[in-house]
Amino acid sequence: MKLERLIDLVTFLAPAYGANMAPPFVRFWKGWNAPLHRRWLGDHKTVLGVVVGLAAALAVAAVQSCCGAPHFPIANRPWWLHGLLCGAGALGGDALKSLFKRRRGIPPGGSWIPFDQLDFQVGALLLAGPGARLAAPDVVVLLAVGFLGALLFSRLAFGLGIKKTKW
Repeated sequence: MKLERLIDLVTFLAPAYGANMAPPFVRFWKGWNAPLHRRWLGDHKTVLGVVVGLAAALAVAAVQSCCGAPHFPIANRPWWLHGLLCGAGALGGDALKSLFKRRRGIPPGGSWIPFDQLDFQVGALLLAGPGARLAAPDVVVLLAVGFLGALLFSRLAFGLGIKKTKW
């Protein structure tokens, strides 16, 4: 795969990466940061986290639009729709994975590799991928790069005290 195509693909999912990385920052805002559903998703999936995640996805897509990012030829849709689809897909994929984790008895923050690293990407690809010009090898490369990137950023966020676990 050419480096140019790899950059296009990572740029395509950049709003999803933003949506996935933003919610842990609002865990520090106690009091009015209510859980979406404590029993089904755990305490750490919050209303404010969803709002901040969607805002981050839209902000990334807006910056990409201003910079003439190459994801628009891939997706052929307005920046705000692409940001919204990536953000909602990423947050929805993460919440669905959390639901399955709770059903399997895995506590919040408990390791569930590779699902902890792929959940948001799969969700984003399910919502933002249809209509985009993505081939099967593109999806495989995105998942591989995303898996490694998620591991790296999770470890970094854990080391900085942003996340409570390194997964």
